[in-house]
Amino acid sequence: MRFDASLVNGKRVYYYSCMLRAILPGSFDPPTNGHLNLIERSQRIYDEIYVVVAHNSQKKYTFDARERLEMMQELTAGWDTVHVHLWERMVVEFAQKVDARIMIRGVRALADFSYEFELSMLNKGLDPEIETIFMPTDAQYFVLRSSSIKELVRLGGDISAMVPPLVEKKLFERIPREF
Repeated sequence: MRFDASLVNGKRVYYYSCMLRAILPGSFDPPTNGHLNLIERSQRIYDEIYVVVAHNSQKKYTFDARERLEMMQELTAGWDTVHVHLWERMVVEFAQKVDARIMIRGVRALADFSYEFELSMLNKGLDPEIETIFMPTDAQYFVLRSSSIKELVRLGGDISAMVPPLVEKKLFERIPREF
C-alpha cells in the first residue's frame, strides 16, 4: 500500500493506493507471441506482473526449466514491471510469497475456460484470497498451441508469426525435422 496525493478542485487530496500485483503462471514450453501479448496487456492493468515458469516433474518438456526461465527473462527484459521466476511448487504458494492476490490465466476457447475454471476453484480452495482473472487471447493468437508449434517445427513449417525469433531459433535447433 502506498500513500499518494493529487489535486482535486485545486485542493491536495491524500489517499492510500494499493499496488496491484499479479502472477501469470505457465509452463512456457515454448514461450509464444500469445504469451508475450498476454503479459503486455496485463501490464496495462497491474503495477507488477510476476511471470511464473512452472515446473511439473510429471510432465515431459522440450526445454528444461532453466532454459524456459532464461528465454522468458530475455523476452521480457525491456519490461521493468515484469519479473520472471522459476517455481516448482504450487503457484498459489508463489502468489503468497510475493503478496499477489491475482492470478492471470489466458483462455483461447471454451475448452481452455473449463479447465482453467476448475484450476481456479482448486486455487481458491487453497487460498480464498486468490482471485483468478481470465483474459481472452487476442484473435491472432487464438490457434496458438505449443504442441502445434512443435509439430510445425518437426515438419519444417514456418512458425515466425507464432514465436519470437529467439524461440524459433531454439526450437529448430532442438527438434529434429521429419522430412
